[in-house]
Amino acid sequence: MAIEKTNRINALFEFYEPLLTKKQMNYIALYYRDDFSLGEIAENYEVSRQAVYDNIKRTEKILEEYEQKLHLYRDFLQQSEKTDELLAYVTKKYPTDEKLLALVEKLEILEEK
Repeated sequence: MAIEKTNRINALFEFYEPLLTKKQMNYIALYYRDDFSLGEIAENYEVSRQAVYDNIKRTEKILEEYEQKLHLYRDFLQQSEKTDELLAYVTKKYPTDEKLLALVEKLEILEEK
């Protein structure tokens, strides 16, 4: 469960980071990306562990609310799945069509941006 939550928060953070305050961005990045403890973050910012914890919990909720409204992560996952299906189909049915394979690969590259 903890790994799934960490992966989800990191993914949501990738999409919605610009919508957060600087403090929210810093705390979430340190906690989820860099694996800092609450105590380490608190020490770095000279605040209590509880203040860090509260900020992270509020920010998690904000990220989930953004996703409920904007669906950027959900849409990305769906698009990625469909692109993978398309590539598998093209590779199987049209393995010698270099133009078609190149077009599908360009879709995958766009996905990564």
